[in-house]
Amino acid sequence: MFKRVMVAVVFIPLILLIVYALPEVAVSLALAVVCAIAVYEALCATNFLKHTRIAAYSIALGALIPLWEYSGARAEYALAGLFVYVILLFAEAIYSRNTLGLERLGGAFFLTVFIPWFLSSLVRLRLRGDWQMTILLPFVVAFLSDACALFAGLLFGKHTLAPDLSPKKTVEGAVGGLVGAVVCTMAYGLLWEKGFGLDRSVNYALLALYGAVGSVVSQLGDLSFSCIKREYGIKDFGNILPGHGGILDRFDSVIFCAPLIELLLRLLPILK
Repeated sequence: MFKRVMVAVVFIPLILLIVYALPEVAVSLALAVVCAIAVYEALCATNFLKHTRIAAYSIALGALIPLWEYSGARAEYALAGLFVYVILLFAEAIYSRNTLGLERLGGAFFLTVFIPWFLSSLVRLRLRGDWQMTILLPFVVAFLSDACALFAGLLFGKHTLAPDLSPKKTVEGAVGGLVGAVVCTMAYGLLWEKGFGLDRSVNYALLALYGAVGSVVSQLGDLSFSCIKREYGIKDFGNILPGHGGILDRFDSVIFCAPLIELLLRLLPILK
């Protein structure tokens, strides 16, 4: 627990520094690094790093996706990158003389594209006009849902939620995470409106919806990556963050929550 707290003490100011004190390109560059590490960890878990060239192609593509988003997500650039990546994957399959099957190629493509693409929602949020408040919403919802679920599970947990995937997660913890996410997300909106003098009013009913749905999706993201860990028999994706594991262990919920928040902001704006 002490290590988890200390990582948060360092990690939270670092996120605030990158988002608010540095130019907007810093978010894209930071995400490029995060995505490269996340893809590396995913390939480690699935044993794809045994194929050095596929690992290199995948890590490079994972880092490029957030930068494409920052550049304006030109369709021809994205298409060209994916085209080259797919050609290289099949070239390796042909060269391997059928030792690389479609299942492994599909797994590499899926992990390499969906993780950076979902995380790139943070780049698109940074480019919005209301980014000062909204860019942190995925972190507020996902991280505080996770924290509230942890403490609720420790205090009240009796019924396991998904014993085959994560024996320590409980139904009570999941409910506590949902309630905590709603309360913390609404408090975050109140802080911006009253504390920082936001020039627009906040729709708190919609903000509560963000917290509730975001918590459910964040916990689903956590369990989804637990599926991968259980299938490949690993405890954590890495050890870069003491007490948490790897980047994927810390960002699994944000990977699912970020695109959800982006969609909600487009469909149901919280700022009047």
